[in-house]
Formats: sequence, C-alpha cells, structure tokens
Amino acid sequence: NPALLHLAISGYGPDGPAADRPGYDFVIQASSGLMSITGAADEDGGSPSKVGVAISDVMTGMLGAVSILASLVARERAAGPRPGLGQRIEVSLLGATLSALVNQAQNAFVSGVAPVRRGNAHPNIVPYETFETADGEIAVAVGSERQWPRLCVALGLPALADDPRFATNGDRVERRAELRPTLAERFAERSSGEWLTALEAAEIPAGPINDAIAALAAPAAAARGMTVEMEHPAWGLIRQVGVPFDLSGTPASIRVPPPLLGQDTDAILADLGYATTEIAALRASGVV
Repeated sequence: NPALLHLAISGYGPDGPAADRPGYDFVIQASSGLMSITGAADEDGGSPSKVGVAISDVMTGMLGAVSILASLVARERAAGPRPGLGQRIEVSLLGATLSALVNQAQNAFVSGVAPVRRGNAHPNIVPYETFETADGEIAVAVGSERQWPRLCVALGLPALADDPRFATNGDRVERRAELRPTLAERFAERSSGEWLTALEAAEIPAGPINDAIAALAAPAAAARGMTVEMEHPAWGLIRQVGVPFDLSGTPASIRVPPPLLGQDTDAILADLGYATTEIAALRASGVV
C-alpha cells in the first residue's frame, strides 16, 4: 500500500545509542531534563519531581496525531515523482518531551546554565507564581508591564509601582528576592475569594488552585462542555472529559460510551472485508 501513513512511536527513536531501550514516561521525564525543572526549589527543601500526569506519553501521542495530519495534507498536495504516496513517521517520547522544554531549553541555550526548579515561580516573569492567602493559595500572573501598576493598586501598595527597583519585568526578575516578601505579606492579609474578586476587577490574571473535581465542576469548564454524561450498557451513567476543541463547521462530540473488551471486533473485521465464517474461524483459533 504505497499510500500508507505509518506512525511508529518509540522511547528513543529508531537509531542512536538508546534505540533498543523501552520507553517509560517516568524515566523519560527524568532523562529529558523535565524533572529537573519541576518541583520546589532546593532552598525550599524540594527535589526533582515528575509531572502529575504522564505528560511525556500525552505529548508524544498528540505530536503523533499532528504528524499524521501533516502527512495527510502532504500526501494530498504531493506532486512530482511521489504524488499521493505515504510515508513512515517516527515520534519518540524523548524527542517529544525535549520539545516541551520550550522557553527553559532556550534559557539554557542562551545562558549556558541549566535551569533550576523554582516551584510555582516563572524563570522569566515576576510576579508570576502562587501566593498564600489568609485561607488558602491563589495563582497570580502579571504578564505585561501594563498589569504591574494595576496589581500594585489592587494590593493597596500604589507606591510599589513607582519604586525604581521594580520598574520593569527585568528589574523584578533580578530582584525577586526583595519583591516577593512584600507581595506575600500583603496577600496573606485577606482571603482567596477577596483577592480573586479584587484582582479580577483590576484585570489581573489570577485563579484558584482547584483540585480535579473542582476544576471539572467550575463554571468555565461547564461552559466549554468539558464533562460529558452518557449511559453505559454495563456500568450505567458515567462521566467523561469532553472534547477540548470546537470546530465550527464539523463539531466533534462523544457519541458512544467506552466499549467493552472486544465489543467491536466483529464489526471492524467485517469492515475490513472478512466474511462471517472467517471471523468465526479467527475466534475459534484464538487469534481474536
């Protein structure tokens, strides 16, 4: 089948010194450098930590899907000696995870120094981290110079916006150790709800630190249809995470519940051209 697109996913790619090693998300997170920048800082008693989900597996699968889509487009547009021909696609867990280092990789390239763990703080933007409040913790992201004076006013610290030590983001990054205690002390004076209301009014990006149940139940998640309920023939009413993309012309949806083991085998074999007797023979032989 010369038009076939064949995606091959491996741990380390088809060649190189690690080509024969099995690929495990946890090990890849460690060897790719991702674990070295995830977790609390050394001075806070932290150590390298994996991401809370199998992010290397997830990234690799997504990049595999993207590469298939790119290859489909290339196959349709191809001209010259290979019109309409397929190709083999190689995606590795290591490559996918290295690509996910993005700005941290660029920091390393530019400075020649390996990035360090900073907990919830951003290496290149300040303030862009979590702060403890009187009753919990919130995430605050001051992503532009226009937001900085608005934050200072919302915090009731307008003079801070005029302090030359913190005039620009570069200044704040350089002097984060001086600035953070002042901000932390102020955030600790009021509740999370009070601060989130004040920050929203000031148009400062901020949010609560939700657990998974709270996040899926939040109004913003509900507006995106991120929880789908459906009836399962064996388990009754079940809930699943919804479709994260919204196509205006060909909207996607979850139409059927997760299948039972082998539930669709016969239908798939029939679609592939197998006769009923051939399917029965395959079952009898233990092939399916």
